[in-house]
Amino acid sequence: MAYGIARLPKSRRRQLLEERFELLRGTFDRIEWTDAVSDTFGKIKASLERKGLRIEDFDAAIAAHALANDATLVTGNVKHVSGISDLLLEDWLVP
Repeated sequence: MAYGIARLPKSRRRQLLEERFELLRGTFDRIEWTDAVSDTFGKIKASLERKGLRIEDFDAAIAAHALANDATLVTGNVKHVSGISDLLLEDWLVP
């Protein structure tokens, strides 16, 4: 979201979006990028590479955060990250 906002020209719309973004930041807990996340990210990328699979680095980073923190990754694209071993997934788009 920060990227999308940063791309906008200075305007009232951008200001309103920045305010809403700050509200969201204050509402949700976030997991920090730690050494454990870095190690897990590297293992994910290497494992997928050995399997001949590729995903975007941001997707691997999100998965690394979940794995390193024993969390469940909620996604609408389970197939995209299904090649990551031991990743707990939940698809909230499935009724």
